[in-house]
Amino acid sequence: MLTAVAALVVIVQIAHPMARPAAPAGRFGAGSPAPAADTSRTPAPPARLAPPAQPATLASKLRTLPAGTGQVVIVHAPTAATTHATLETFDKVGNGWRRALAPVPARIGVDGFSDRHREGVPTTPVGMYSFGTTVYGINPNPGVHSAYHRIVDGDWWDENPSSPGYNTFRHGADPGGASEALWQVVPQYLYFAFITYNVPAKPGAGSGIFLHVGNGGPTLGCVSLGMPDLVDVLRWLDPAKHPRIVMAPDGELSRF
Repeated sequence: MLTAVAALVVIVQIAHPMARPAAPAGRFGAGSPAPAADTSRTPAPPARLAPPAQPATLASKLRTLPAGTGQVVIVHAPTAATTHATLETFDKVGNGWRRALAPVPARIGVDGFSDRHREGVPTTPVGMYSFGTTVYGINPNPGVHSAYHRIVDGDWWDENPSSPGYNTFRHGADPGGASEALWQVVPQYLYFAFITYNVPAKPGAGSGIFLHVGNGGPTLGCVSLGMPDLVDVLRWLDPAKHPRIVMAPDGELSRF
């Protein structure tokens, strides 16, 4: 039989059960719920995208440019008979071609384009050519990538088919024939680049085909530009990129 004191203890325990110990404070604070497990993954790096395709250009239609060509100049006209042409410049970008400078008006030979250019015939020879390793001019170097030779008295372009130096630059005595005294031809030779038509030279096949300053009229077979346009092109040309020049009527560009 419980004593009165014992009975009182039992009643107190029933009315006030022993409190449970509080949950220990974790690193998220006392009583904070544990965070949900992070099931996300580190995102994979984006796929490496190919460079965007270059839009089709006149240069992208050429089929015979040598491997390694990084620049191309295209001189073209609607017909073979005109003396008015357009000169366009392009840089190689990936597997395509991007326009370099804005198209500019050009003048070509009095008798237009020809596949049968000869010495003394004022036609511009159709074809694909390189540029000479040296740019020339009566004026000071405009800032070209190529070697530059400033023209002085006694500088000639040998246009004598009987000369061993036919179709080359010469300094000294007059080589004869129709050779040009370069220092006397103004404004055309204030600046010019040699287009490698008839190299190596065959006697009589033609000589002195240049990209030069225009005088407002047609040429004797060269390609001429206004002075500012020519300087822009000469500064852009880079021999390390093996530039080529294609000259032809529009309907014949597919040959190249």
